[in-house]
Amino acid sequence: MLKFVAIILISLLSTLGIAQDSATATPDNDYSFFEHATSPNKGRIIGVSSSVGSVWAGSMIALQTVWYADGSNGSFQFFDDSRNWLQMDKVGHVYTAYQLNRLTGELYQWSGMKKETATWLGFGISMGYQTTLEVLDGFSGTWGWSWADFGSNVLGSSIYTAQELVWKEQRILPKFSYSPTPFAAVRPQVLGSSFSESLLKDYNGQTYWFSVSPARFLKNSKIPKWACLSFGYSVHEKLVGSESTYFDASTGTTYNEQREFLFSLDIDFSQLPIKRPWLKTLVKQFNYLKIPFPALIMRNGTLVASPFYF
Repeated sequence: MLKFVAIILISLLSTLGIAQDSATATPDNDYSFFEHATSPNKGRIIGVSSSVGSVWAGSMIALQTVWYADGSNGSFQFFDDSRNWLQMDKVGHVYTAYQLNRLTGELYQWSGMKKETATWLGFGISMGYQTTLEVLDGFSGTWGWSWADFGSNVLGSSIYTAQELVWKEQRILPKFSYSPTPFAAVRPQVLGSSFSESLLKDYNGQTYWFSVSPARFLKNSKIPKWACLSFGYSVHEKLVGSESTYFDASTGTTYNEQREFLFSLDIDFSQLPIKRPWLKTLVKQFNYLKIPFPALIMRNGTLVASPFYF
């Protein structure tokens, strides 16, 4: 559920934040709509901040009304889910926190704020938004405050913030990919009965990646900066969150959980040599996803090659 809310937030902020400049641009600006302001632009800052605040408040009200209304018992509780789902949900928290920090930080840089100030604002917004969700979980009655979730949120935001402050650029890019699996049909009530549900619930089909450009670390390298090596993590035959096996009585099949470690190639779309600012801004958004490429998969000590993995 957290990733679903965050994806909506990302989409709305991207649309609302960029759209604000249509009303605030003036003939005196020496930068285009798709370029960062050369100094703090009051209109852009107000627009981005208003968008963040509106989406934050609106989504929390909606969640409180629709998602949490029936389960709350009025008391705060804790919930240790650190061993569930082979930590796939925790990696998802890392990814979400990073992307929220990245998006809001970049929007404030677009507004003309200094990189360091914008980065810390993004960190605060990312952590604040997700901590609010954790508090709602704590009062939900069904779940509870998860320290593992909170720690994963801190880690994700820190990955973005540390790179901005130390390297002044993002050299390690968290990414996401998904492919439908046959396991959702075995437990559709848990793993999803439709594509949209399974996208959020079936961890077997999700893969989280960290893409790294070698050229960013090697001086005078002839390797293009957009060329990346990508390291992924996923699970296989994981049908129950807290148990390692699942027996399907209808078919007599036993499913045994397995971790997957992957290696593949990738592209950093922000480093492609695109000169038009509007096109570069558009293409850069593909960095949320790992594009399909051949991959090597290590599963239970066995190496498997996939000619086309997404």
